[in-house]
Amino acid sequence: MRRLTLALLCGAYLCLSLIVALSLWRNGGGWGAGVAALVGGLGLCFAFHGLIERALETGAIKSEIEAVREAHKILLEQVERLDARVSEVVETVADDVHRAEALSDEVHMLETLVGRMQHRLDDHGETAAVALSPRMGHNSDHRQAGALMDTVREALTDNRVDLYLQPIVALPQRKTVFYESFSRLRDDTGHVLMPAEYLSVAEPGGMITAIDNLLLFRCVQIVRRLAKQDRRVGIFCNVSMASLADDSFFPQFLELLAANRDLAGALIFEVGQAAFDARGSVEARNMGKLADLGFRFSLDKVTDLDLDLQDLARADVKFVKIGAQLLLDQLTEIDGRLVLRAMPDLAAEDFAALTRRYGVEVIAEKVESERQVVDILELDITYGQGHLFGEPRAIKNAVLDEAGAPPPVLVRSDLQRRVAARG
Repeated sequence: MRRLTLALLCGAYLCLSLIVALSLWRNGGGWGAGVAALVGGLGLCFAFHGLIERALETGAIKSEIEAVREAHKILLEQVERLDARVSEVVETVADDVHRAEALSDEVHMLETLVGRMQHRLDDHGETAAVALSPRMGHNSDHRQAGALMDTVREALTDNRVDLYLQPIVALPQRKTVFYESFSRLRDDTGHVLMPAEYLSVAEPGGMITAIDNLLLFRCVQIVRRLAKQDRRVGIFCNVSMASLADDSFFPQFLELLAANRDLAGALIFEVGQAAFDARGSVEARNMGKLADLGFRFSLDKVTDLDLDLQDLARADVKFVKIGAQLLLDQLTEIDGRLVLRAMPDLAAEDFAALTRRYGVEVIAEKVESERQVVDILELDITYGQGHLFGEPRAIKNAVLDEAGAPPPVLVRSDLQRRVAARG
């Protein structure tokens, strides 16, 4: 097409030059003037054609440059998006690697724990059987105890330890703010063993520490899952003093918690009052190491309300669980005011305020009736736990459903009058 256009233009230039030359020749210019006009006309025409062609080529080049610039701009945007996406993928892979490493460490510790537990059970199985035999007066009872011990041992070695959660609610709204964790064992048929069933053989068999340790790992797992779902609740997890004093297990567990210290605000370790009061220097030092990572402690199984609040504050104990009925049974009237028998110089309604001054919150546990809720609120206690607010449920249900129903209307009662009438 370009060649045809050039041929047509050349023909047009030649015709134009011939017309000019003929016009000069006919007007008396002669052959010389005609030939000169022809040659000059052709030269001018081709020069003008060259200018036009250059102008067109320059315009085409500019258009191509603009197109290249636009394509480069689009390519640059795509590269920037790809770079951002690659950065996200790298961060995701890094997070996955970190989680995989944490999970690998956790699995390694579990394997170590189970291996140590199996070795311990093999070494002390006969000792445990001897310890159980005086309690079993009949051979059939002894065989049942041995079978139960084997079931417990198999449940531990096969990792059939389930986590159950019970809600702890804020009063009076009854909004779930914490969960307490409980362990349940399953036999090979799926039957769930309650603590009352397996503790009688687990304690003399040296398996309580193993159960506690597996429960600790379950708590770390569920706290991690709740954090991923942005569920801002805490988990109370029982820990035995034997675990805190175990020089083989505790360093590994401390390393795991150090790698997950972002969970410190959501994991509270719970110890019994008697065990806490009897703790030694090793247990106290290891509790301090956990506290340095930001983890808190709770005191349960409370039987003595005359608490050493300064000692609790030094040990980073932030919660104290007291049975609702135990607390109400401690109420008595002296000189026309309600006090606690263990602290007769302090008004009963000031007990919770006193513990708060030391950074300790009181949780009323084993709440079974609405009447108890009313009395607890009169004592200025703002946390409750018990079957009234929700029973312990398997983790797959407890995580999916938010525990706690809308609070009913509570009628304030005259607690002091009822305590006086009780005598």
